[in-house]
Amino acid sequence: MDIRSLHIQTPFHFPSKKLSLFRPFTFLHFKPTTPRLSPLCSLNGSAKTVPSNEGTFPRGVGDAVNQASRSNILQVVLVSPQIPGNTGCIARTCAASAVGLHLVGPLGFQVDDTKLKRAGLDYWPYVVVKVHDSWEDFHDYFRQQEGDKRLLAFTKRGTNIHSEYSYRKGDYLLFGSETSGLPPEALLDCKTEPFGGGTIRIPMVETYVRCLNLSVSVGIALYEASRQLNYEPLQIPSESCIHTEESFITEDIFG
Repeated sequence: MDIRSLHIQTPFHFPSKKLSLFRPFTFLHFKPTTPRLSPLCSLNGSAKTVPSNEGTFPRGVGDAVNQASRSNILQVVLVSPQIPGNTGCIARTCAASAVGLHLVGPLGFQVDDTKLKRAGLDYWPYVVVKVHDSWEDFHDYFRQQEGDKRLLAFTKRGTNIHSEYSYRKGDYLLFGSETSGLPPEALLDCKTEPFGGGTIRIPMVETYVRCLNLSVSVGIALYEASRQLNYEPLQIPSESCIHTEESFITEDIFG
């Protein structure tokens, strides 16, 4: 018997039809009529123009952020991130915690990378992302911002434990590349007055693990800082958000 084709004997069997064991299956995808969007907004002001060699962000990034939801309480800065999936997950965390996200080049991926979009799911309208070509460009941007502000470097060699450090409004939480950490110039700025707030570490057993995943580290640090500030970044009323009918990815593959 030819194992590649089998006659299926059922009450609805049609003799002329054969079922091939090697025929690819077809899956149907049903898009929900109402996209699942986070009720929280991030701070306002999206820098959607990015270097031409970096590509473009998912369409609609930051569009659901209202002027009324402006907040500069906390911000996350990724310096030379290399893995798009990590950055996408971090963008999702920033949307959930209502903080802005800064990406400092050179990046290890195109900002229109499929993995970046997929990890961020359909939450891109709820996070404001600013892209800076280099640390020098970010440093110039940072100095021009008004109000109290500090640069806090998260590194495994940090001198302060993350849960024992006292966070303040206006803190920028800096995280380095997955492969090489923060560059020397960023670490120096974080240690130098008037804007340097020092270096911070997240305790861990280093016997078997060299470091925590970048997106995990950001989540730990960001929510500890938010907790100390009584979750003030999350107190933005949902009515100040502009709900969008556009959904980038409707399946929450990361749970």
